[in-house]
Amino acid sequence: MPVDQLTSTFAALADSTRRAILAHLMSGDATVSELAEPFEMSMAAISKHLKVLEKAGLITRARAAQWRPCRIKAAPLKDVADWVENYRMAWEERLDRLHNYLTEVQAKEKKHGRRTK
Repeated sequence: MPVDQLTSTFAALADSTRRAILAHLMSGDATVSELAEPFEMSMAAISKHLKVLEKAGLITRARAAQWRPCRIKAAPLKDVADWVENYRMAWEERLDRLHNYLTEVQAKEKKHGRRTK
Protein backbone atom coordinates (compact mmCIF):
# COMPACT_ATOMS: atom_id res chain seq x y z
CA MET A 1 0.00 0.00 0.00
CA PRO A 2 1.52 3.34 -0.99
CA VAL A 3 2.08 5.87 1.77
CA ASP A 4 0.91 9.40 1.08
CA GLN A 5 3.36 12.31 1.21
CA LEU A 6 1.93 13.79 4.40
CA THR A 7 2.32 10.49 6.26
CA SER A 8 5.92 10.14 5.07
CA THR A 9 6.69 13.69 6.13
CA PHE A 10 5.20 13.27 9.61
CA ALA A 11 7.01 9.95 10.05
CA ALA A 12 10.31 11.60 9.16
CA LEU A 13 9.60 14.56 11.46
CA ALA A 14 8.74 12.25 14.37
CA ASP A 15 12.41 11.87 15.25
CA SER A 16 14.21 14.69 17.07
CA THR A 17 17.52 13.96 15.34
CA ARG A 18 15.92 14.37 11.93
CA ARG A 19 14.23 17.60 13.03
CA ALA A 20 17.61 18.89 14.24
CA ILE A 21 19.18 17.98 10.90
CA LEU A 22 16.45 19.91 9.08
CA ALA A 23 16.96 22.87 11.40
CA HIS A 24 20.67 22.84 10.55
CA LEU A 25 19.87 22.73 6.83
CA MET A 26 17.64 25.79 7.16
CA SER A 27 20.85 27.86 7.27
CA GLY A 28 22.16 26.31 4.06
CA ASP A 29 23.61 23.21 2.47
CA ALA A 30 25.80 20.96 4.61
CA THR A 31 27.87 17.84 4.22
CA VAL A 32 27.07 14.62 6.04
CA SER A 33 30.02 15.15 8.38
CA GLU A 34 28.85 18.70 9.17
CA LEU A 35 25.38 17.38 9.94
CA ALA A 36 26.79 14.58 12.11
CA GLU A 37 29.02 16.89 14.16
CA PRO A 38 26.56 17.82 16.96
CA PHE A 39 25.41 14.23 17.50
CA GLU A 40 27.03 11.44 19.44
CA MET A 41 26.25 8.71 16.93
CA SER A 42 27.98 6.88 14.15
CA MET A 43 28.12 8.12 10.58
CA ALA A 44 26.07 5.04 9.66
CA ALA A 45 23.30 6.17 12.02
CA ILE A 46 23.38 9.70 10.58
CA SER A 47 23.23 8.21 7.07
CA LYS A 48 20.13 6.24 8.03
CA HIS A 49 18.47 9.43 9.26
CA LEU A 50 19.41 11.17 6.02
CA LYS A 51 17.95 8.31 3.98
CA VAL A 52 14.64 8.67 5.84
CA LEU A 53 14.62 12.41 5.18
CA GLU A 54 15.52 11.86 1.55
CA LYS A 55 12.87 9.18 1.06
CA ALA A 56 10.28 11.53 2.57
CA GLY A 57 11.34 14.20 0.09
CA LEU A 58 12.54 16.57 2.80
CA ILE A 59 16.14 16.75 1.59
CA THR A 60 18.16 16.16 -1.53
CA ARG A 61 21.74 15.00 -1.73
CA ALA A 62 23.91 16.13 -4.62
CA ARG A 63 27.40 15.36 -5.71
CA ALA A 64 29.91 18.18 -5.84
CA ALA A 65 33.40 16.91 -6.48
CA GLN A 66 34.33 14.82 -3.43
CA TRP A 67 31.50 15.79 -1.14
CA ARG A 68 27.75 15.21 -1.12
CA PRO A 69 26.00 18.32 0.15
CA CYS A 70 22.53 17.94 1.60
CA ARG A 71 19.85 20.53 0.90
CA ILE A 72 16.44 20.99 2.48
CA LYS A 73 13.35 20.78 0.28
CA ALA A 74 10.55 23.02 1.51
CA ALA A 75 7.56 21.64 -0.42
CA PRO A 76 6.71 18.77 1.98
CA LEU A 77 7.03 21.14 4.93
CA LYS A 78 4.63 23.55 3.26
CA ASP A 79 2.16 20.68 2.85
CA VAL A 80 2.39 20.04 6.61
CA ALA A 81 1.92 23.75 7.35
CA ASP A 82 -1.14 23.87 5.06
CA TRP A 83 -2.62 20.79 6.73
CA VAL A 84 -2.07 22.24 10.21
CA GLU A 85 -3.48 25.59 9.09
CA ASN A 86 -6.84 23.99 8.30
CA TYR A 87 -7.08 22.72 11.87
CA ARG A 88 -5.86 25.99 13.33
CA MET A 89 -8.58 27.90 11.50
CA ALA A 90 -11.25 25.43 12.65
CA TRP A 91 -10.14 25.71 16.28
CA GLU A 92 -9.99 29.49 16.10
CA GLU A 93 -13.55 29.56 14.78
CA ARG A 94 -14.69 27.30 17.62
CA LEU A 95 -12.90 29.41 20.21
CA ASP A 96 -14.40 32.59 18.74
CA ARG A 97 -17.89 31.05 18.99
CA LEU A 98 -17.20 30.03 22.60
CA HIS A 99 -15.96 33.53 23.41
CA ASN A 100 -19.09 35.08 21.86
CA TYR A 101 -21.33 32.68 23.78
CA LEU A 102 -19.61 33.41 27.10
CA THR A 103 -19.82 37.15 26.44
CA GLU A 104 -23.57 36.81 25.82
CA VAL A 105 -24.04 34.76 29.00
CA GLN A 106 -22.12 37.31 31.06
CA ALA A 107 -24.16 40.16 29.56
CA LYS A 108 -27.45 38.37 30.38
CA GLU A 109 -26.31 37.64 33.93
CA LYS A 110 -25.29 41.25 34.42
CA LYS A 111 -28.61 42.45 32.99
CA HIS A 112 -30.58 40.22 35.37
CA GLY A 113 -28.50 41.16 38.40
CA ARG A 114 -26.60 37.91 38.73
CA ARG A 115 -22.96 37.96 39.70
CA THR A 116 -20.39 36.78 37.25
CA LYS A 117 -17.19 35.15 38.36
